[in-house]
Amino acid sequence: MAKSYLCTFNELFTLRETEEGNSFEIKKVVIPLIQRDYAQGRKNPDIVRIRERFLDALHQAVCNNGICLDFIYGDIKTDGILTPLDGQQRLTTLFLLHWYAAKKDNIKREKYSFLLNFSYETRYSARDFCKFLIEFTPDFNSTECISAQITDQAWFPLDWSNDPTIKSMLVMLNEIVRYFSNVKDLWKCLVEKRKIQFYFLPIKNMGLTDDLYIKMNSRGKPLTRFEHFKAEFERKIEKIDAEKAKNIEKKIDLDWTDFLWKYRRNDNLTDKLFLNYFKFICDIICYEEGQSPQNRSYYEFDLIEKYFASDSHNAREHLDFLELAFDVWKEFGDNVDKNLFSEFISCSDDSLKVKVYKFYSTDLLNDCLQNYADDRTGRRSAGFSFAKFIMLYAFLQYAIHIKTITKEEFSERIRIVNNLVSNSDDEINDSNSRVGGNRLPAILKQTKSIIVDGIILDTISINYNAYQLEEEKQKLAWRPPHQNEVRALNRLENHELLYGQIAVVGLDNFNLFDRFFELFTCDRDKITCALLTMGDYSRIERNNWRRQLGAYKDTAWKFLFHQSIAERFAETKKCLVALLQKSNHFDNDILDQIIKDYLSQCDKDSIYDWRYYFVKYKEFRPERYGKYWIEGRSSYCINALWTAQNMSENAYQPFLKIIDPDHIDRASLGTRIHKEQYYLYCCNNSFEVKDENGVLIKSMTINQRNGIDIEERIEKYKSNPLI
Repeated sequence: MAKSYLCTFNELFTLRETEEGNSFEIKKVVIPLIQRDYAQGRKNPDIVRIRERFLDALHQAVCNNGICLDFIYGDIKTDGILTPLDGQQRLTTLFLLHWYAAKKDNIKREKYSFLLNFSYETRYSARDFCKFLIEFTPDFNSTECISAQITDQAWFPLDWSNDPTIKSMLVMLNEIVRYFSNVKDLWKCLVEKRKIQFYFLPIKNMGLTDDLYIKMNSRGKPLTRFEHFKAEFERKIEKIDAEKAKNIEKKIDLDWTDFLWKYRRNDNLTDKLFLNYFKFICDIICYEEGQSPQNRSYYEFDLIEKYFASDSHNAREHLDFLELAFDVWKEFGDNVDKNLFSEFISCSDDSLKVKVYKFYSTDLLNDCLQNYADDRTGRRSAGFSFAKFIMLYAFLQYAIHIKTITKEEFSERIRIVNNLVSNSDDEINDSNSRVGGNRLPAILKQTKSIIVDGIILDTISINYNAYQLEEEKQKLAWRPPHQNEVRALNRLENHELLYGQIAVVGLDNFNLFDRFFELFTCDRDKITCALLTMGDYSRIERNNWRRQLGAYKDTAWKFLFHQSIAERFAETKKCLVALLQKSNHFDNDILDQIIKDYLSQCDKDSIYDWRYYFVKYKEFRPERYGKYWIEGRSSYCINALWTAQNMSENAYQPFLKIIDPDHIDRASLGTRIHKEQYYLYCCNNSFEVKDENGVLIKSMTINQRNGIDIEERIEKYKSNPLI
């Protein structure tokens, strides 16, 4: 098995191995005649994009947590000369970057003299250019770009400008200045802090001839990243258990590749699929050990070192888990989605299955294989959400323990997990800087307990949403004595406005489960009004000034019907239950009658609180987000918001909108009417007209009893308008 060496650019020139039969010493790096010219400085659009991405990655590395640039391999002659056969472009860029760092930070010559041992044989001009460049020190205070300073030197012949390698180097030097001129202590970052590393792989250690590698390189087919990964992985796990390593090597090449083959795309490759699932497994290991991937490298070679090197903590257990996590899916045949995922979960309404929200497919495994890792950063991609991560983890636990969990038990348990996941957006995170810190370790522990043992643990203090945990505990106790109502409960949990949290109806009101469904097939505006006839069901957001009422948009109802730190959930529930109890059947006609009866009773009693106006006049209910601002304690000083968050020029005072919609003052965010030189305001118990200086000109008093209108203020104003 080939051995690779993790090193920095400067360390490459002193790399040596004394192991018997595998000894070597590198004294010099020479780019051979067979290699193409240096290309990373070319100016065509594709190369520009590649160069910018590469330099940006290097810049991020030296400023943050470093980077590893995959494998560089080549042949080492007996005289210590290394001939790179893959990695020429990266090595040349690193040569230029180290030269710039040495000159920029005024490093003593003896410390960067190793640069003299980097040479090109592609052309004599490129070789001599590298030599002269090392002796040259640019003027960093000059307004002239660094390439212009170099080409102005007496040692730079005119014909060198035609050498494609030198032209490319000059472009790259200008770009290096652009990216790294503001980096403090660049040399220290590169040499002492080792922020940029790579794996060096001597090809003769692989038992392959130079001719084969020359042919591979000339055809543009060096070893793939996955082949390097596999070689390194097998080398590491061999030190844990040689026999197991041999068995896993066979599985990677045969069993696991056959399994992944079904998920391949048009490129007919399984490499990315394997690495995505490998990273998923590594993240599970990370969380189960109480850590966060945010504090660790996402690079697959570093993951090998962290979790599967013989000297890493619990390496054998990690290897056993990885092998099991690949093997378990064969239990479900050639179609894991059909035989597992879609048997229990659905993206649409099906009371016999769990409805998953925000998923476009039930095939979580395929989603993971295709999309788990971000191609740019290597970390879990935003497309594979924490919700998917936890749900796939739950299914994996079921697959591992399938012999001890019945289908009926799992159907109930995955429903519990889905309810918890769907209602814990604020809780599911792995950042120590957020409230509760990294919750994923506790969440996975809770999930495993639910799936494997059917128990919600009270001993885990901070994990899923506390409201939802309590509700799921109550459901666990409720289901056994209410078997005839379980299907109705499941159907209610699947409702698009509840997604698992049914506290707004309540387990005690199981006779109302189906009525909720029927009610929300009706017109949303009619539901909004009918609910108000039962009482003030509005909720106050945590900012303490916005109120939420029903609206056309689902977001309004989801906020109203889910427990949170927002106030008045109990009042919302009370009004909803009262409405559901109002009739055994619901349609738009029934809601219209409820509304009509309410308005008639208010007129009969001459009691007109704010709800009356809200129900009677459409202007109170714009087809927006259902958000309102009530000034002070007066429910008659109400403002309908146009946006979801703030007052804006499109907001308005509904009473004034009804009185004179054409003169709403947008400059005052709709809180008054502006007509000629006068301003009309709707106050708690009056309408007031003021001049431009705020001086009261005249007013109209609205008679009230206990702060509630006893005369219809809009009709009174319209019969005798002030302006």
